[in-house]
Amino acid sequence: MSNRVLVWLTLLLLLTALGSYVYYRRTMASVPVDPWALVPDDAVLVTMTRDHPTLVRHLKETQVWDNLTAVRYFQQVEENLVLVDSLVGGRDVLLSFLGRKRVLTSVHVTGPQQFGLLFQVPIASVREYRQVRGLLESLGRAPDFQVSTRDYEGQVLTDVRRREPPEGEESAGLTLLNYRNHLVFSSNPKLVEAVVRRLARPEAPTVAAEFQSIDYFRLRDVDATLLLNQRRLPQLLGVLFRTELTPEIAAVASLARNELTEMRLAGNKVVFRGFANPEVARGSLHQRLVGQPAQRLRMAEVLPLRAALVVHLGLGSVAALRGPRPPAAPDSLAPAAPPLLDSLRAQLSREVALCYLSTNSARLRPGKLALVYTASPARVTALLGQLRRAVGASPSFGKVGGYQLYQTGVAELPQQLLGDLFTGFGPRPVVAQVGSYVVFGDDEAALRQYLADVSAGDTWSRSPTQVAFLQDTPPLARLRVLLDTRNCWNLLLRGLQEQRRAGLLRNETLFKRFPQVALNWVPADNEQEAGAQYFTQFILRHPAEGPAEARPQNADGTGAVLDFKTPLRSSPEAVMVAGAKLPGVLVQDTAHVLHYVTPENVVAWSDSLPGPLVGPTVRLPGATGFLLATPRQLFQYNNRGQLQPNFPLNLPDTVRATALSVSPATREGGPRRLLVAGGGSNLFLYDTQGHIYAGWQPKQLEFRLAAPPQYLTVDGRDVVLVLLENGYVYAFDQAGGAYPGFPLSVGARLASAAFVETGPTLRRTRLTVVNQHGERVSFNLSGDVVARRRVATWSRDSRFRLVADQKQDSYVVSREEGGRLTLFNPEGKALLSQSFLTTAPRSVQYFNFGPDRQVYVLTETGPGKAYLYDARFRLVGGKPFDSTTPRVDLTYNPATSTFHLFRVNGNELRRTDVLVK
Repeated sequence: MSNRVLVWLTLLLLLTALGSYVYYRRTMASVPVDPWALVPDDAVLVTMTRDHPTLVRHLKETQVWDNLTAVRYFQQVEENLVLVDSLVGGRDVLLSFLGRKRVLTSVHVTGPQQFGLLFQVPIASVREYRQVRGLLESLGRAPDFQVSTRDYEGQVLTDVRRREPPEGEESAGLTLLNYRNHLVFSSNPKLVEAVVRRLARPEAPTVAAEFQSIDYFRLRDVDATLLLNQRRLPQLLGVLFRTELTPEIAAVASLARNELTEMRLAGNKVVFRGFANPEVARGSLHQRLVGQPAQRLRMAEVLPLRAALVVHLGLGSVAALRGPRPPAAPDSLAPAAPPLLDSLRAQLSREVALCYLSTNSARLRPGKLALVYTASPARVTALLGQLRRAVGASPSFGKVGGYQLYQTGVAELPQQLLGDLFTGFGPRPVVAQVGSYVVFGDDEAALRQYLADVSAGDTWSRSPTQVAFLQDTPPLARLRVLLDTRNCWNLLLRGLQEQRRAGLLRNETLFKRFPQVALNWVPADNEQEAGAQYFTQFILRHPAEGPAEARPQNADGTGAVLDFKTPLRSSPEAVMVAGAKLPGVLVQDTAHVLHYVTPENVVAWSDSLPGPLVGPTVRLPGATGFLLATPRQLFQYNNRGQLQPNFPLNLPDTVRATALSVSPATREGGPRRLLVAGGGSNLFLYDTQGHIYAGWQPKQLEFRLAAPPQYLTVDGRDVVLVLLENGYVYAFDQAGGAYPGFPLSVGARLASAAFVETGPTLRRTRLTVVNQHGERVSFNLSGDVVARRRVATWSRDSRFRLVADQKQDSYVVSREEGGRLTLFNPEGKALLSQSFLTTAPRSVQYFNFGPDRQVYVLTETGPGKAYLYDARFRLVGGKPFDSTTPRVDLTYNPATSTFHLFRVNGNELRRTDVLVK
């Protein structure tokens, strides 16, 4: 062959190679691989994750990570990751390798009692490809592993196996496929082989073909996506649960055929939101309910806290549940019974629920209830009575609380009325009516247990935890599945396959991490429109872990204790709540965190403050919020614990607040004035918008304050009343000027505030103080002393205080001489007297709730004891109460003639109920 021909052949070969390379780059390599096309069609669940470092951080923030690392499977994964790091000579190699890649994980049923996981990770660069190849080579050289390759339908599969699998490991290796730089691997070789077979059908639709236009990762804060094939969900659950439960699971799952949701980890919950395609198969739950209106879950008032699993259906008429071929009535029924069943069915509507109750042991069969709403309770009562007489059922009934339960006399009556979803109620179901709801039970014991809970008020609507849970769910839905994982623990153990129980027991901590689970499906507004989908929301939630744990105070259930993690430092302050029998409470702990405790003894909100509270908080009228002070800042909160605009207000650097007084509300509703005592004898005046008043920057007085200043409004004029320890009284206007007649001397030193009787004018407004000579001095705001009278004798060691009641309607006078404290009424009559052992500071409180309902509280701070005396000056309870703060709080319920005492004892906020005799 001539050299010219050889050169031309060489050039032709090079051009052919170059053309092939360009063709591959333009036609094959330039087309990205659809990761969904690598997922076998039998996938039940497919998750896609992206930002893996952020995902791990969110798992740690929501405390899920700690529970995951306690699971045996994840512990094995962690051991393998340590091995990988050691082989490649790095740290956190896998997490760095995953980075922000879109990683798919799918779940497949691989056998009658088995399921497997398939992973898919893209390889983004030559460097990462070399990392994977280097890892496989390192494993091949390791003495514990064996690496081999094989051909399967034109694709090269790599098998990595341990030579001696560790004891207890279900799988001893991996099978890998690298398809166009997409690494697919699984511990089950059949799943990887299924991917190869899937690649032979590129024209076939993928498992996510109906959601191609949706990409949740375009939204912010999405941690993952989840594709659920509900048609195959019963197959997966059949691997876990006993076969007799599969029909019930399949019936509920037949509302939708598949769905794609986003996943967000947020605080105390994991939330999945997305869309589902309705199930079009004949006889499915969707086909029965299509066109039925979505409903609210109004039956929270009759759902017991004992409920483990609730399947709630919202619809119009219950006849829709029975399907095209309703179950035939038993031949044993009397001829009059079928028409009565039809009439009874016509009275049932709106809400239907199947409820399983918790049990104390997995060996016990759980109680089963069917609850359904009726708009005509009286009509249903009459029809049930007619049905019992028609079938010859016993007319006797049982009684639990205010409810009656009867035998229905019809086998599987819930199925006859509500359809095949409500089977399993046996030959002798029982029935009761609770308000507007008819409740069927599979046996009398379960229904009695349920009625006892409802009678005791142990229902969802009265549980703040359950109410908060329901508020996180959509208001309207067609189907809700609600689980309490703590209540249904024994229910799950009973329903699981025998070989699966050990796994559940090992993973109990993770399973119970989210005790509240809700699955919700909301239909489209127009279901007849093409492409109409369900909005779906799945929530895994645990109640917010607050700073305290509640428990009963006494064995009989009276009173309550809230045990805080941090010791409490401030005295409790009761906050009246409209419509509640008990007040809420404000209290601060030693970490300066302010807590609001609801009447149900639950911490509703907490907020960290920069310092301790200065004096009591000020409750704004109309239940609009609170005003309070710390040494450096002023705060205003609404009832939900949210700071109001302009707050906190920062005090000058040289000021340390010692007291806060707030102006009364005006008819015009203008900003409130805030009077701050700033240490020593300096006064500052602001308003809630942050304005500083002239003449109060500060207002400096020549002597120490005897009590916090009082802010009054008389005849439309502001009056700031200031009492000094040297016995002088000042009354200032808003500009800081003294009113005529002031300062006024009361003739002796002062140690307490004034009792104010506001009149229509300054002259007719009366103020009363008690000086240290034991004199009660009354004067008006014109500066005139109108009365002077000695209350009790005095000595050089005596100390007098005027103590007003909680409403500032009346007062008593206290006198301390050494270790003895005596109380007097305004006329000087001695009421009670007590001697104390220590010289520690003592406080006196006076509560007046009407005739013969007075309570006097003497607190000795040294030993931490509070002595309560009633209107007859008898020691309440016969002994003092423990109290580690200077003050307690007390409310009165006239309906039950009960006092409610709130006190702090170390870490505990205690409520004690005291019956008045």
